[in-house]
Amino acid sequence: MIVIRPATEADAAAIAAIYAPFVLGGTVSFETEAPTADSMCRRMHAWRGYYPWLVATTGEDEGGGVLGYAYAGQWRDRPAYRYVVETSIYTAGPLQRGGAGRLLYEALIDTLRAQGFTQAIAVLSLPNEGAIQLHESVGFRRTGMYREIGYKQGQWLDIGFWQCTLNASVVPPVEPKPFSEVGVVRA
Repeated sequence: MIVIRPATEADAAAIAAIYAPFVLGGTVSFETEAPTADSMCRRMHAWRGYYPWLVATTGEDEGGGVLGYAYAGQWRDRPAYRYVVETSIYTAGPLQRGGAGRLLYEALIDTLRAQGFTQAIAVLSLPNEGAIQLHESVGFRRTGMYREIGYKQGQWLDIGFWQCTLNASVVPPVEPKPFSEVGVVRA
């Protein structure tokens, strides 16, 4: 059974282990050094409960191992952008195209909607058909592309932007609620 729950400090090592192969062996992440568990813990706490960090686990009956994680963060560092988030998801093994990956991302999207954010933005390294399929399956649509924006593993890489409408953009806007007040939706 797959359980979706908030990430905790105790998950930081598993999260770092899931992320490391994407950093060290591929072009999905533009980081070049894999973050440590301590670094991941600092990232989780950087926004003091405002943005969600979720994990998919096998459940306590099956040892509780972390299968993947998804999180949202600040889109840009200007007050007018505070209604929009950037999302990311990483899973261990081939879970991205369904199963735990999809359940995890659906829970993240539902949680962000409950918080009151208006848009979610995903930035994908291209080509990346599995990630594109996952994002589009949960409501994201391609909105743009930058060519040859990052250099990693001996090649220039493109990035694409995908956007998901979470809530209506009303005037005046409603301030989003912190994750610490909402919790995981659709767990």
